[in-house]
Amino acid sequence: MANLNMIFQHALPQEEALERIKRLFEELKADHSDQISDLQEEWFGNSGDFSFTARGFSISGSIIVGTSTVKLAGTLPFAAALFRGKIENAIREKVQTLLA
Repeated sequence: MANLNMIFQHALPQEEALERIKRLFEELKADHSDQISDLQEEWFGNSGDFSFTARGFSISGSIIVGTSTVKLAGTLPFAAALFRGKIENAIREKVQTLLA
């Protein structure tokens, strides 16, 4: 397993940032249903756990939405670690757009 740890800055009210991050999972379901399956998310206030299968790889992690940051921590299967840079760039682009 390879670790994935990312921190994003934001200037939104915490509740707005949380709603936008939750919307990200809804968009993943809608936009990539042909590539992503078994998407699960469970929220506990401003933090949540998620898991899904993407192209046969199981991915899981957690998100904490703070007053000025969003922290994402996850694990990638070893085989997907080869694409870690591409995965991080795609996540960064999407999250930064959502939090802008």
